[in-house]
Amino acid sequence: MSATAPYAGPSPIRRPLAAAALLAALVSLVFGLLLAGAGPASAHAALTGSDPADGAVVDTAPKEVTLSFSEAIAVGDDSIRVLDPSGKRADTDTEPKDLSEGSTVRYGVTLHSGLPDGTYTVAWQAISADSHPISGAFTFSIGAPSETTVALPSQEAGGGPVGVVYDIARYAAYGGFVLLVGGSAFVLVCWRGGATALPMQRLVVRGWLTLTAATLVMLLLRNPYTGSGKFADAFDLAGLQSVLDTKPGAALVSRLLLLGAAALFIAVLFGTYARREDEREKKDLTFGLAVGGGVVATGIAATWAMSEHASTGIQANIAMPVDVLHLLAVAAWLGGLASLLVALYRTPDIGSAAVRRFSAVAFGSVVVLAATGIYQSWRQVGSWSALTGTRYGQLLILKVALIAVLLAVAWFSRRWTGRLTDSAVASEDASEEEPESESEPESVSADPDPDPERAAQLARQRAALTATKKKRIRDADPQRSGLRRSVLAEAAVAVVLLAVTTMLTSTEPGRTEEEAAGGTTSASAPAAGGPVNLKMPFDTGGQNGKGTVRIDIEPGRTGSNDLHVWIDGSDGKPMDVPELKLALTLESKDIGPLPVVPDRLAEGHWSASAVQIPMAGDWKIDVTVRTSDIDQVTIDKNAKIG
Repeated sequence: MSATAPYAGPSPIRRPLAAAALLAALVSLVFGLLLAGAGPASAHAALTGSDPADGAVVDTAPKEVTLSFSEAIAVGDDSIRVLDPSGKRADTDTEPKDLSEGSTVRYGVTLHSGLPDGTYTVAWQAISADSHPISGAFTFSIGAPSETTVALPSQEAGGGPVGVVYDIARYAAYGGFVLLVGGSAFVLVCWRGGATALPMQRLVVRGWLTLTAATLVMLLLRNPYTGSGKFADAFDLAGLQSVLDTKPGAALVSRLLLLGAAALFIAVLFGTYARREDEREKKDLTFGLAVGGGVVATGIAATWAMSEHASTGIQANIAMPVDVLHLLAVAAWLGGLASLLVALYRTPDIGSAAVRRFSAVAFGSVVVLAATGIYQSWRQVGSWSALTGTRYGQLLILKVALIAVLLAVAWFSRRWTGRLTDSAVASEDASEEEPESESEPESVSADPDPDPERAAQLARQRAALTATKKKRIRDADPQRSGLRRSVLAEAAVAVVLLAVTTMLTSTEPGRTEEEAAGGTTSASAPAAGGPVNLKMPFDTGGQNGKGTVRIDIEPGRTGSNDLHVWIDGSDGKPMDVPELKLALTLESKDIGPLPVVPDRLAEGHWSASAVQIPMAGDWKIDVTVRTSDIDQVTIDKNAKIG
């Protein structure tokens, strides 16, 4: 909650410039770090399984390939493609078949009959229910693995330069919404006199312009963002038409229409309303603007709720209105804080009553944020392990910490507010009626010359002197200086908080990430791993029965691997044995034991090529060593593969 105090006029020029420079640098730093480190937006629907599985080797060609997802997706032509080793299409369906049943989301394509042996590549791309593009690829083999000429795309859907610009527009849209809604609410609820203040008008109008421009950019880039990744496709009319037929496209168009109504609201607020002098008429107009503006603001907030996290997953019918309330509370708090900062630095006559009204609005916003935030956190995270073990959960912890810092700084602002009254304003008004000092230049003294041009010049000189006196009075007030510093600190923390909040909307929810991790097959692309190196001592109990088994598995991931085994005797020299066998078991999935019989290459060295590991996990490797006709032992050790 921000608590603030009256301000008695513009601060020195250097302070606003320093404040603006500080905020600009902070914004650049935050967004630079976010965009540099985040890359493409994380997929919110996840591939939870496939048949055949990633890296699997099947004896006969399957009739179809199916993919399962953690939540609803939108697919189109060529969303799932199966390519043979030469890169030719092996599937017969242009558009995937919807095989979903109940809560299981599954799509599939039919394969050509009589497919030859070899390694096949499955490439897929879709749009998750919360508007974010997702893509991936994996391989499976028929009969035995083979070389393939298929080059998998290195860029994920939603990445590249188009993805960067689209993400910038997303951040800008949230910022514009906060300034537009929060600034308007500040004028109507906290400081009606702000309707005539040019800096306040500029703040709200710039928020409207930013949100409008960002929405237009997102609408034009939506087609290349979810498809080709090329800027030239932004003006493809067929692609634009396909975007308008989707839920995110409809949300963006609805936002533009509502922004047209918002433009009319701004014109009335800073036009008719600002000029209205009759208090009763102004009160009636305030009520009308508050109702109309509230409807428009709610509608704009709903365009996010209907197309992002809140629109999919559990309890969507509850989550969407909760998300709208959350966004409105953020705008009222942070947008009001930005308005207060502008009022403190750039306007001369905001009073303590307006500041205290904003404190009440901020407190109410914090209460709403706490209630809606707790529900959203439960819905998107779902467990303590997801809170600490997923990117979404970690960002959520950071957001809560920033809110705590913001509230702590706001407490200091409230203390400054409690010490302030409008006495300084009264002193300034009184100073205007004091006789001009003897030190004033002679040119400013009363001049009987009736020349209108001369009189106007003298009036301007007197106004400048009066402004200088007011500025000295304000700058000499330590309470006001302390308040300005604390509010500036609040605004700085709020910038970071808004950036983190925007990041949360482009990050896979913790609940979804954990569900995807618990799927029955590997995820969207072959799991990356590294070489596995094991060392296991053994003792068969017979003569010369002690030694050490060393095993290397490369590349140590799902799919085809090369396996090498060395046996060293107790003296450290290579040791030959009559028989060596291995078996791999993934106990968590009841897979195996998969037997491996290596070939002897040299004394104490065995090797097996094309060892197929169908799934990533914690594999148990059993090694049987026989050193004589009757002496043998089986030892085992676990290794993470993939």
